[in-house]
Amino acid sequence: MSYAEPAFDDLQRGIRNALLAHWRLFLAQGVIVIILGVLAVIWPVPATLAVDIYCGWLLLLSGLIGLVAMLWSNSVPAFVWTLLTAALSLAVGVLLLWQPAAGAVSLTLVLTAFFIAEGVFQIATSVAYRHAIPVTWGWMLASGFADMVLATIILEGFPTRQAGWSESLSASI
Repeated sequence: MSYAEPAFDDLQRGIRNALLAHWRLFLAQGVIVIILGVLAVIWPVPATLAVDIYCGWLLLLSGLIGLVAMLWSNSVPAFVWTLLTAALSLAVGVLLLWQPAAGAVSLTLVLTAFFIAEGVFQIATSVAYRHAIPVTWGWMLASGFADMVLATIILEGFPTRQAGWSESLSASI
């Protein structure tokens, strides 16, 4: 028996207990995400604009809060870092709100990269920890493959390949 096994067993037991205690929250989250996903498939242009505007406001507010934090910072490294991140958040937020069609294309690319990275991570993690989570590792593996399939679907139907998508998006603004 190695030294890491008891701690690993405690971790596994802790995760299992947390999942058992909060399974309703995970189920509710899953149902909400499925409903939102179906609505996004039914109405892709309004869903895309809604996500773009939401992200724009989120980044804009984050940048403003970053500027306030910068004013309270006492150290030069924190000041410079906070200034850079706040300025970037403000700039991207303004661009997303000012040019939602261009922002939607950019967000689509970022989201696709996220799905690819998450899919690779989930597949690798599920295989690496299949002995630690024997009951659920298959679901994690399936989720990783679903992320990869979703990224492929997005790339295959990327707006630049579909004539009129950008015009349709711009017209709805």
